[in-house]
Amino acid sequence: MPKQPAITLLIKPASGSCNLRCRYCFYADEMNNRKEKTYGMMSEETLDILVEKTLNQVTHTATFAFQGGEPTLVGLDFFRALIEIEKKHNHRGIEIHNSLQTNGIVIDEEWARFLHDNHFLVGLSLDGYEQLHDENRKFPDNSGSFARVMETARLFQEYQVEFNILTVVTAQSSKRIKRIYQYFGEQGFTYQQYIPCIDPFEENKGSLSYSLTPDRYGKFLKDLFDYWYQDWKDGHPVYNRTFENWVGMLLNYPPESCNMMGICSEQWVIEADGSVYPCDFYVLDDWKLGNIRSNSFEEMNQAREDLDFVSLSRNVPDKCKECRWYPLCRNGCRRDRTLLSDGRTPGLNSYCESYQDFFSYAYPRLLEMARSIR
Repeated sequence: MPKQPAITLLIKPASGSCNLRCRYCFYADEMNNRKEKTYGMMSEETLDILVEKTLNQVTHTATFAFQGGEPTLVGLDFFRALIEIEKKHNHRGIEIHNSLQTNGIVIDEEWARFLHDNHFLVGLSLDGYEQLHDENRKFPDNSGSFARVMETARLFQEYQVEFNILTVVTAQSSKRIKRIYQYFGEQGFTYQQYIPCIDPFEENKGSLSYSLTPDRYGKFLKDLFDYWYQDWKDGHPVYNRTFENWVGMLLNYPPESCNMMGICSEQWVIEADGSVYPCDFYVLDDWKLGNIRSNSFEEMNQAREDLDFVSLSRNVPDKCKECRWYPLCRNGCRRDRTLLSDGRTPGLNSYCESYQDFFSYAYPRLLEMARSIR
């Protein structure tokens, strides 16, 4: 396998361990659908191996993205070791980016100072104002986590940590996006990502109390776009990853988000024991590619091909072929697609109606924004 110009690893140093019990956690569901639920904590030896192998595989840029479970549970010393390991193995001047996705519970001043000083990009999970956030993001004793997360947000602002707010969209929050968006604006949170919740594997899509339905998600996208577009018109732009990707696609830029590419991209998800998987939504026994400790990238990439993981995502339903919005929608994320009768091939996206509704509504303004950039 030839060296690559850039590579991103999604690393789970604490496996699925977490200090919250969020109702909609997709990774808790994945853990329940494999033989070994958790792989413990990643050792510094495994960390050293994955950093060295990655820097040897890449020619320009390496991104190490830490997530979970809750990655901070592995401890701050682990991340201090990461910085030293990167320095030790970076003999060729590779550009290294580190990122962290966290619920914010264990973050204190020492963490905030470290994240700032070492230029981590952080995603902080916050589902909106207190009542809405605490509805799903709870401690094991069923108490809400909002107050603690907001303490972390204030620390990030104080220490000038670069961070985005990550908001999971549920049936409840989709109806309250005006208040959520206003609240984020009041708090100075101008970098926002909204992520549709994912139903468990064994559940029918849209069947749970927090589940999104196509009509609700379509309405949510239109409402959020109205507020976001108005801020842009007023000269106060707010970063929204989804909308900005669509604007970029109108300018013929490739989307940065894999769920907007139309096919699964080459991803490397590393569990705490070093086992490797092709996607964060498929960290399951049947999709294991190998182990970073014992397998080369070439061997694991061959396993990806042997499993047909990417090729299965290339299926384009007939409805998509006839749709004017397919160049923007591209049938969305594989995990949101309904499986065909073979139980393996992804079919039509369950949010097809949502996207048709949204693009019919917002396309003229998306085009206006794209033309303003040219």
